Amino acid sequence: MTEAGNSRHRHSPVALCEEGKDIYAGALRSGRIARSAAIDAPCLVDLDLLYPDPSDDQWLIPVPPSAALSQLLIPIEREIQERRRQTVTLTDVFEPFIAITADSAPTAHAITVLEGYDRINSALDRALAQCNEELLTVQPGGHRRPTSFEEALRRDRPLVDRGARMRTLYQHTARHTPTTLAYLELLGHKGQVEVRTLEEIIDRLIIVDRKVAFVPARKDRQVALELRHQGLVAYLVGVFEQFWRLATPFIEEISYDPRPDGVTGIQRSIAKLLVAGLVDEAIARRLGMNVRTCRSHIAKLSSLLGSGSRAQLGFLIARSGLLDETETPVASPPVPESRNGL
Repeated sequence: MTEAGNSRHRHSPVALCEEGKDIYAGALRSGRIARSAAIDAPCLVDLDLLYPDPSDDQWLIPVPPSAALSQLLIPIEREIQERRRQTVTLTDVFEPFIAITADSAPTAHAITVLEGYDRINSALDRALAQCNEELLTVQPGGHRRPTSFEEALRRDRPLVDRGARMRTLYQHTARHTPTTLAYLELLGHKGQVEVRTLEEIIDRLIIVDRKVAFVPARKDRQVALELRHQGLVAYLVGVFEQFWRLATPFIEEISYDPRPDGVTGIQRSIAKLLVAGLVDEAIARRLGMNVRTCRSHIAKLSSLLGSGSRAQLGFLIARSGLLDETETPVASPPVPESRNGL
């Protein structure tokens, strides 16, 4: 391999070279590849896509694409979380200056920080009282207190009575929650109110008439952002619409039938998060279920794959190939519920 040849293989996984793609695909199909056959793509070893066969150093073993992808996504997800924290910090820094120019700037109050339950609820009440066209909401989590739905019903009934349309995204677990079913029954207006569910969704989001949006700004739910910048609101509407297209209408049944290997859809989602390194509590929160149910699914996965430990289970999941199918993008984990609309 010449110096010029080596330079062609100094790239990231995103820019994987053509030689690397062909050799990696061949290795996946056959289960291993001779070290001499991979000499034209040294990048595969550099990117940890191939590793030496412990039983014969003349061969290389391919890392399953699902495992490789999970490892490559971890630093990206950490960066996204850090960017979100910086967004909140920047908002806190500039909010006082925005207030100074409130009387003269045409874009004043494009981003308003709402602190405390009372202020959040008052802002939501004002926005929903003016809603005449459409309310878009994302409500993560499974079990919610009856008082939460009583508060939502108080706000939403007048809105649909005025003829406004409502579209709401829940997680699949909400289909089995009595309070959710009672809320939808009491809300009525079947033609105006549409509900869909996904296994995983983004954090809580409320968009009113595509003009104002509310998002949580802190995990304890005591701080929220009221967004009136049309660029930001339009972006959030686009995010909502993308998840809406992927979601299953509430009136349709969700298939939980296992694949021939005995693994259900929810167990594949849990397996993906296990490989990503999440603990039981985080996985349960992410999928909107209680920890006991989550651990029951993990126990079934361990039994199915013959795992004797948590570390071995992650390895066996990655090696089994059960994550090789394309799945819905993992969204930001939902945060603990509060007694307000966010």
